[in-house]
Amino acid sequence: MPRYKLTLEYDGTPFVGWQRQENGLSLQGRLAEAIKAFSGEEVVPRGAGRTDAGVHALGQVAHMDLGKDWTCDKVRDALNAHLRPDPVSVLACEKAAEDFDARFSARARHYLYRVVNRRSPLALDRDRAWGVFRSLDAAAMHDAAQVLVGHYDFSTFRSAECQAASPVKTLDRLVVSREGEEVRIEASARSFLHNQVRSIAGSLKLVGEGKWEARDLERALAARDRSACGPVAPPCGLYLVKVDY
Repeated sequence: MPRYKLTLEYDGTPFVGWQRQENGLSLQGRLAEAIKAFSGEEVVPRGAGRTDAGVHALGQVAHMDLGKDWTCDKVRDALNAHLRPDPVSVLACEKAAEDFDARFSARARHYLYRVVNRRSPLALDRDRAWGVFRSLDAAAMHDAAQVLVGHYDFSTFRSAECQAASPVKTLDRLVVSREGEEVRIEASARSFLHNQVRSIAGSLKLVGEGKWEARDLERALAARDRSACGPVAPPCGLYLVKVDY
């Protein structure tokens, strides 16, 4: 039974998230429908990251097993045909080893959080970035962000609904930069807690506005208390960029 590795991009706006749920359209469920439509098989694909409602992906990875040995081009094209008109696309399909697991084989996940920092409301980037109208100091945000890089208990930046066994994670990279009106927050780690990147982004916004300094971010981390976190950034600015294996 061949195993296929899929790389996908999607606009998460109309979905309840990656994971199949009873209360709406999910990416996992929509992909399962497309698989059944072309192959006739009941298959639930497994994803590398369980992105929340409204979160986007440039390089989500999923795997699935099929009874028939289809060519990769056929799988990619057939899935894309059956996914229309929803905003999800299979960018690539390749054969994978039988022990490959999109979630557990991952060595690193890379996320981007986009902030559009200007006075005017968003038009083209509506639902694809966080519009912040107060001027942000990206350099101060980057400097403060470095206190979070390393192996820590990230309870402060963890959703109350997080199902991870431990709040301890290693954040390998956290970079804040500005490109014109856009402030970009890039985070890399082997794995993340639920809402960790959005929680960090919301706290860094306070730094950018001059309301917090690096020591405030450090105190929030040390508190290991959700109430010490800044406001959680909205899902529309978050993108799963790439997964390394």
